Amino acid sequence: MAATDATALRATVSSLMGRARSDLAELVSFRSVADAKIEPPEECEKAAQWVIDAFAEAGLQDVTASATPDGSKAVHGHAPGPPGSPTVLLYCHYDVQPPLGEAAWRSPIWELTERDGRWYGRGAADCKGNIVMHLTALRALQQHGGLPCNVKLICEGSEEQGTGGLEAFVPPNAALLKADTILVVDTGNFAVGVPTLTTTLRGMTSVDVTLTALSSAMHSGMFGGPAPDPVLGLIQLLATLHDGDGNTTIEGLDASGSWSGVDYPPAQFRADANVLDGVELMGDGSVADMLWARPSATVLGIDVPPVIGSSAAIQASAAARVSLRIPPGVNGQSAQDALVAHLRAKTPWGLKCEIARVAVGDPFVGSLDGPAFEAMKVAMEEAFGHAMTTEGQGGSIPLCNVFAETFPDAEIMLLGVEEPKCLIHAPNESVDPREIEHTALAEALFLQRYAASAAAS
Repeated sequence: MAATDATALRATVSSLMGRARSDLAELVSFRSVADAKIEPPEECEKAAQWVIDAFAEAGLQDVTASATPDGSKAVHGHAPGPPGSPTVLLYCHYDVQPPLGEAAWRSPIWELTERDGRWYGRGAADCKGNIVMHLTALRALQQHGGLPCNVKLICEGSEEQGTGGLEAFVPPNAALLKADTILVVDTGNFAVGVPTLTTTLRGMTSVDVTLTALSSAMHSGMFGGPAPDPVLGLIQLLATLHDGDGNTTIEGLDASGSWSGVDYPPAQFRADANVLDGVELMGDGSVADMLWARPSATVLGIDVPPVIGSSAAIQASAAARVSLRIPPGVNGQSAQDALVAHLRAKTPWGLKCEIARVAVGDPFVGSLDGPAFEAMKVAMEEAFGHAMTTEGQGGSIPLCNVFAETFPDAEIMLLGVEEPKCLIHAPNESVDPREIEHTALAEALFLQRYAASAAAS
């Protein structure tokens, strides 16, 4: 199949952006948080059905949803290309993060709202914007002679909860998903308009630590002083995870790595991360070092009485969830073992320490060469009019490791519409529609260029 002139394909993608906006508005309206304690399961079911219908309309066959071991639904389908053409698997997810408080949002959470050229709403970028991007690319190709290669889809429904549904689904369904190239579309560009492939992901492990001192809460006036305070003990324990400069200090984990790829200027990071004026960044390395080459310990939550409503009592126990991000080259299980050993060794005053292991995932390194990589580089630069760059990613996607283990010969690349201004996982999430448009064009061009290079080889 002859490749379409890029100018014509660009015009077609541009003409589809009105449809992309209406699609995203429908998708954002589904409150598809994969946690029944937060939103009813019917919301995820409606989102899954919408994905089924949309991709079937876009030309995929046998689009359906299958149950995964964690109870969520994974949508999958396929579309045949010309005989002998390569197969590309497109990944995305339809579940979203919880809203994190309606009061913090400047516009309705579940209503796509345009403001200052961006589209706001939970999931607008992560990852419903990527779903719409896939659809836009496929629809554009259908208007120019059809798909140039075999295309498969896998869209999961519990990615944000980290329950591992799709990770467990992939190995026994390898034949269903087998592909020469896998596009994991759940990341994004270094900045708006800068085409970027994510080439490394930090691994992630988390534990819940509970410190107990008393059989019941006790009056702080009558017993405070000699009575061990588990809240204070927890504060001291968590403080041992970092030194005075903010470097992670867990015995057995190297915290001196350096990043050799794209630089991340501190001023840009401060703006991207919404760091307040006068507040210092953590660590003695560069921003890129701290993000992509060194371990990072974070306290995700603490169970102690809230300030409002607290009483004059020493608590019987206190708990925290600790997350540890780890760079490539570090084994996830070994890192979790080191974290557990550290917490036990540093627990003060003989407090009873219980640790529950919550999750563990290894770091990942994506494709840096090969026919798909070369085709993607050309396509992204053509679509964005800018040289492609590569970056690491502080987040973790355990599914990437499962893909790599299940399909060891596949090229795996990470991209998407989620640049820093999107504020994914935070209130006021948004997407720049130009990122959807340019990434959709890049994906369409990639499928054409990749198929052409395979046919020529």
